Amino acid sequence: MSPSESEKAAAAATGLEPAWSGDLALVLHAHLPFVRHPEHRYFLEENWLYEAITATYLPLLLKLHELRALSQTESQPIRLTLSLSPPLCSMLRDPLLQERYAAYLQRLVSLGTEELGRADSPAVLALATFYKERFTRLQAFYHQLGGDLVAAFATLQEQGVLEIITSCATHGYLPVIREPRARSAQVAVAVHHYRECFGRSPRGIWLPECGYEPGIDELLAEHNLRYFFLDAHGITSAQPRPPLGLSAPIFTRAGVAAFGRDLTSSKQVWSATEGYPGDGHYRDFYRDIGFDRPLAEIAPYIHPDGIRVHTGYKYHRVTGPRVDLADKALYEPTVALARAHEHARDFVYKRVQQLQDLRQQQERRPLVVSPYDAELYGHWWFEGPEFLGEVLRLCSESGSGIRLRTASDYLSEHPVNALCEPARSSWGEGGYSAVWIDPSNDWIYRHVHRAESDLCSLATAHKSAEGLPRRALNQLARELLLAQSSDWAFIMKTGTAVRYAEDRVRSHLSRFSRLMRELQAQNIDEAWLTDLESRDNIFPSIDYRVYAS
Repeated sequence: MSPSESEKAAAAATGLEPAWSGDLALVLHAHLPFVRHPEHRYFLEENWLYEAITATYLPLLLKLHELRALSQTESQPIRLTLSLSPPLCSMLRDPLLQERYAAYLQRLVSLGTEELGRADSPAVLALATFYKERFTRLQAFYHQLGGDLVAAFATLQEQGVLEIITSCATHGYLPVIREPRARSAQVAVAVHHYRECFGRSPRGIWLPECGYEPGIDELLAEHNLRYFFLDAHGITSAQPRPPLGLSAPIFTRAGVAAFGRDLTSSKQVWSATEGYPGDGHYRDFYRDIGFDRPLAEIAPYIHPDGIRVHTGYKYHRVTGPRVDLADKALYEPTVALARAHEHARDFVYKRVQQLQDLRQQQERRPLVVSPYDAELYGHWWFEGPEFLGEVLRLCSESGSGIRLRTASDYLSEHPVNALCEPARSSWGEGGYSAVWIDPSNDWIYRHVHRAESDLCSLATAHKSAEGLPRRALNQLARELLLAQSSDWAFIMKTGTAVRYAEDRVRSHLSRFSRLMRELQAQNIDEAWLTDLESRDNIFPSIDYRVYAS
């Protein structure tokens, strides 16, 4: 909601011009686990990627394309930080997955045609039309981009709209990786992969799950990374206590800057009870025709085995916090759009107030860092990309009171910051490592730690390997990295797709063990290795020697 005249007067009474309120760093972390199964014509978990492209990545690109022209005319540039994890980039660039996604989009458009004929009321017909037109537009845009979303994001970086940062190679949760060289490999492989994708070195990194413990900063410095992000208590519990709290970064002893997550702005979006996405006018995520339509009608658009899945055709809105799915009211897109713009105005106004309050307490222009999972915008919160776009637009206006900045922008203006040791922390439930070290998943680590040690020994003993042994060592590195993904432990803890997560860890470790035995016996099954290279084809230019001492 917009500020009232009395609120504007109160803000003016502070004596601070809006132009000097402070800086806002919006950070989106985009990540999905590496899921690619060429051995199956249709694989259920590949839909994670297709749904995220449709609901988040393409709408975000469309919105940023719209704003790019605006940023050239407004007095303040639009700036957004986007973390693209290596597994996500690998999948987005993969020709097989690009082909499968194009077919997925076509099915959505075809489903729309059928829905137009099935609509049983003018309101449902309007919604079916809305979705078919939306998917048709996304389909045209995807083909316009040549199916290469990574290149599209790279172009926006070159144009100054985005600063793209990396994450660890397979989103490995660093505090649970015991072997130092294995921990280093998660960063080294990520940095190399970033250069391949974007033609430059990354300036910053999103630590998976914001997981930090002392010493990780030294690793980042070794790979020339200038900054990272932490949850709030990673900064507020630092030693010594940072004099500016969360409103400025701190430097670690290794010379890397740590930026802390602002809790107030996060709560406005994330909170299940107080956050914007819970508004009754917004689209409901869970009610979908993939579950509502008779099987005979929906069968061509769900799993071939009859497993019902989300289609993206969702005709109902949140309605209320305790309303059963069957009682949800019909969605009204124009009302929801207006609500998203209203919430964007409210978000910006509250950031100005927050920054003005901070500005009265310190001489330096304050900074608010607002990081989110990218998939919140669009996938979970359908109107999220529209909200985000409106926030960016409002901030770009002359006299908005806010400058949009990235961490690099801020550090270039403020090269001197407090020297502190960040606290051990994560942004997971409980604030530490309990999500990833839990009775549901702790069996992983004795096996993964053994594989880490084994690969470091093998890489050191075979530094000059060539031919088939070199291929085997590179594949050993891929299998270990994939087993280390934080996603598997997270899924086991949350109880979603548990069997798949367990199977993934076991399969990667099993392949690792067999490859190691064959390498040691000098009896490598080349046909089997070739099959592994085709299936688990992430990081085609990996060099196993990153594990060598």
